[in-house]
Amino acid sequence: MSARAEPTPRLFLAGAGRSAYIVSPWYDWAFFLLPPLLALAAGALIAGTPFSDERFRLHGQKVTWAGLFIGTIIHGHLAAVLLRSHGNAAVFRRHRLRFLAAPVALFAAMMLSMWAVVCVTVLVVFWDVYHSALQTFGLGRIYDTRAGNAPALGRRLDLWLNLVLYIGPILAGATMLLHFQSFDAFEDVRAAFFTAVPALMETYHRYISWAVIAAGTSFLVYYVMAYRSMQRRGYRVSFPKVWLYASTGLCSIYAWGFNPWGQAFFIMNLFHAVQYLALVWWSEGGHLRRRLRLDALRAGKPIAAAAFLGGVLVYGAWAELAPSDDRALWSITQTVALMHFWYDGFIWSVSRKQV
Repeated sequence: MSARAEPTPRLFLAGAGRSAYIVSPWYDWAFFLLPPLLALAAGALIAGTPFSDERFRLHGQKVTWAGLFIGTIIHGHLAAVLLRSHGNAAVFRRHRLRFLAAPVALFAAMMLSMWAVVCVTVLVVFWDVYHSALQTFGLGRIYDTRAGNAPALGRRLDLWLNLVLYIGPILAGATMLLHFQSFDAFEDVRAAFFTAVPALMETYHRYISWAVIAAGTSFLVYYVMAYRSMQRRGYRVSFPKVWLYASTGLCSIYAWGFNPWGQAFFIMNLFHAVQYLALVWWSEGGHLRRRLRLDALRAGKPIAAAAFLGGVLVYGAWAELAPSDDRALWSITQTVALMHFWYDGFIWSVSRKQV
């Protein structure tokens, strides 16, 4: 990968000079730009408190309020994609087969094959990391375009930066084993080769950490130098993008890498879900109001927002409390998770075509 490979003839868009923000300054700072640092602060505040440590029984399960809260948020934001995929008529018509047949086929596969259940369970863990990296990447690319830069300028640099900032701290840090423990699920199909992966990763973790640190540091130097070169040729720096990538990267390194207060999963999933819910509401809130026929009401917008959040949180609470040993219920929650990751891979490109 070389800085010279980036497209240089057209550095700017005709729309340069419009707002630097996606929605508005207050909306972007509240829901896109500040959540990583606010989630980090929230993780510090709840550490060692009854909210995060005190367990109680609910529907036969031992839970904490923190675990119940973040689990509900995680599952809820996964279901929010349905407002975009199935709730937007224009998007639904474009990919009707994917939206109807794929979930049914995946659920059927898990009900018929334990191998499918195990493979999906592991895939969800790692696709989630990749998906989270791409969400931050996508927001940053929108900010770059808002600054007046060509859409492809620096795209690969930003993609690799976000993968390094998300995946690197996991591989090199304190939460590595927590992610790879998902391979223990292969015990259910007696696949000894895969169940050995966590122990293998733990054995070589020290060497993996140093390799990731060396490669990641080298890439960060290259990234800064490449953008400095592009700036000399006319690239316009987007402050919201720089803030987003820097704050998210530092949060990822600190949370995944060191797992302070034992709250890494709470921190990283909290800000990711907040950003996603805000993104879906910005994109689809108007469609939802029209479908619910609330446009004529003065309180139509808050009513629609309450319906949106209420719906995803009800599903989130149900999914979090669903017994993991119930194969059908587990398969439903894993189907929703995979469809969330997969749909997001192409739905937002559809948005650009519509616009």
